Amino acid sequence: MPSQIDLRRLVASASLIAIAAGGVPAFAQTAEEEATARLGTVTVTAQRVEENLQEVPISISTLSDEKLDTLKSSGADVRFLSARVPSVIAESSFGRAFPRFYIRGIGNTDFDLNASQPVSLVYDDVPYESPILKGFPVFDLEQIEVLRGPQGTLFGRNTPGGIIKFDSRKPQDEFEAYVRAAYGNYNTRDLEGAVNLPVVEDVLAVRVSGLYQERDGYVDNGFTGQKDLYEGFQEIAGRAQFLLTPKGTDFSALLNLHTRSNDGNARLFRANIIDVGNKGLGSGFDRDTVFYDGQNFLTQDTSGVTLRLDKPLTEAITATYVFGYENAEIESRGDIDGGFGAAFLGAGNFGPGLIRFPVETSGAVDSLDQTTHEVRFTFDNGGALRAQAGVFLFQEEVAITSRAFASLTPGQPQTTVAQRELDTDSKAVFASLSYDLTERLVVSGGARWTEDEKQFRAAGDQRELGDEQVSWDVSAAYTATNDISLYGRIAKGFRGPTVQQRFGAPSQADSETVLSYEAGAKTELFDDRVRANISVYAFELEGQQLTIVGGLTNDVSLFNADKSEGYGFEADIEAAPTKNILMTAGLSYNKTEFKDDVIIAPGCGAPCTILDPAVFAADGVTLLGYNISGNPFPNAPEWIANVTARYGVPVPGGEIYGYTDWAFKGETNFFLYDSIEFGQEGYWEGGLKAGFKSDRGYDASVFVRNILDEEALEGGIDFNNLTGFVNEPRTYGIQLRWDF
Repeated sequence: MPSQIDLRRLVASASLIAIAAGGVPAFAQTAEEEATARLGTVTVTAQRVEENLQEVPISISTLSDEKLDTLKSSGADVRFLSARVPSVIAESSFGRAFPRFYIRGIGNTDFDLNASQPVSLVYDDVPYESPILKGFPVFDLEQIEVLRGPQGTLFGRNTPGGIIKFDSRKPQDEFEAYVRAAYGNYNTRDLEGAVNLPVVEDVLAVRVSGLYQERDGYVDNGFTGQKDLYEGFQEIAGRAQFLLTPKGTDFSALLNLHTRSNDGNARLFRANIIDVGNKGLGSGFDRDTVFYDGQNFLTQDTSGVTLRLDKPLTEAITATYVFGYENAEIESRGDIDGGFGAAFLGAGNFGPGLIRFPVETSGAVDSLDQTTHEVRFTFDNGGALRAQAGVFLFQEEVAITSRAFASLTPGQPQTTVAQRELDTDSKAVFASLSYDLTERLVVSGGARWTEDEKQFRAAGDQRELGDEQVSWDVSAAYTATNDISLYGRIAKGFRGPTVQQRFGAPSQADSETVLSYEAGAKTELFDDRVRANISVYAFELEGQQLTIVGGLTNDVSLFNADKSEGYGFEADIEAAPTKNILMTAGLSYNKTEFKDDVIIAPGCGAPCTILDPAVFAADGVTLLGYNISGNPFPNAPEWIANVTARYGVPVPGGEIYGYTDWAFKGETNFFLYDSIEFGQEGYWEGGLKAGFKSDRGYDASVFVRNILDEEALEGGIDFNNLTGFVNEPRTYGIQLRWDF
């Protein structure tokens, strides 16, 4: 019988052979048949106006249609984006509730509920700043756009890393509906649908869409003997949109109401699944079993309203107003030590492996309210000059309660409660210009003045912090030929100061700034059958906000590094060699590094092997920490790659098709310090979907995600033992979609 490795190679080889098999007859098609293979134009709104992707001087990737539908099969949450786009990683120690995104290595490992993130998520023109808003489910979307590099001139608040932009399908003046239902292993149920109704012709259109996802638990609690207790979830989300376009006017109003309910388990932390002296999962890992003596649950509710008003003031000037309000509550509790008992209880009363002390914590956002206003004006008279200008206001009020249910002192269990409130006020004024110097050369520039103010309140501590800075960008785009355009861009972004506290004393970090240089080429070749875009970049961060997480106290501490830098390249390729084949590929290389002579960070409390030089006090005995200068950023693999291929065969009544996708996440370090244990070697994850697409509008298919059943670490907890959390298991199922 072949080994597991052989089976994995066999499956991978079969997928590649299938791709190749699709390609052999494809290139043997007649010239007439090949002439029908064309890539459609991709329209983006990366600069707040609709433009051809190939004409925008920014590194952008998009996801839509079948690719988007496939990647989120089997009830996947927004973390499916990880490594599916060049330079993008997504992970979470909160599971479905709290994704953390990294673009070009710039991100934040902070796990607390008011963490400040340098990557902003923008949903239907509204930036979601709180991390508990950013996991809103993906359904009934027109497109996802990933904009790399600082984007603070036109978007959001703090976007030094970039933005991920989600655009819902909007109401329209014709009937449209679809329903998608899937069933998979672990009793996974996934139902999504939408209906678009032209209520009053050319006046009022309504679009209602919804999502229901549920999965049974499949992980046993080996300590209590309970079966199939963990990793289940129930996700319900809905969106209702109303588009009003009164007759006799050129005014439009779009109202968007949305809500989410997420119930299930908190992230499963697994004690001692890493072996000392080895990277990645060790001999003690069992995906289907944990050993908990504590509770584990997560509940999350969010709701919001967005209102967009558009009114042309003249033939050349249009005014737009966007209002957004979001409300959220969340409570989560988890067994943080990842096991049961404690060493001070004596042999046989703890496990698996060494559990030094019991730790169980919970975090709750008792209330969160985010309000945004944006007014902007666009100018375009069809001439050489185009312009935008506007004002942006942001307010957020959040109240958080953290609880620890076990003392670090043997024999003295206790509950520690920490409460704090944080109010944020931000205002900005922005403007941008584009000018056609010639028919082939366009220059652009923009600036945004932002003022951030925060008020922090906790027991025994009140403080105010703030800053004001100008973000800006300049770019040039040159159309070398009808098929090739070149661009260059320099941009400065910033993230305002922030404050953090759990159970220890509050800590804060000053503002960080980033200066980014980027150049690229965008091409459409072979009669629009190949689209190939490539970019190179370099950036320098000053005052980078860093988060010490875990360590001996399992707390959060903020500080600034003087200087950090990164450089690399990205490539996005899409090809349609024939009308039956569509292929995509992405590749990125990101080299990041802390550049101070000495940056001191604490090491692990667990028995890990730290590779950084120790730093001692003047007495030569007291350990201050470890010098992390020269280390890469956390969760910033150098290499990310992805590839997809679709092959369709026309048959009477429709098409039989196969779609495969693969993503590679390179070697990754989880913390500021470099250790042997707390990281993961590079690995591939793949998926496959095959089905029949009928001319009558339905699509019946089977799918499998993580087809090789790859087992990999996605992160760790380093203060008690060698604890980690892992990727999703292999999932598979059947799906039926019907478009009306």
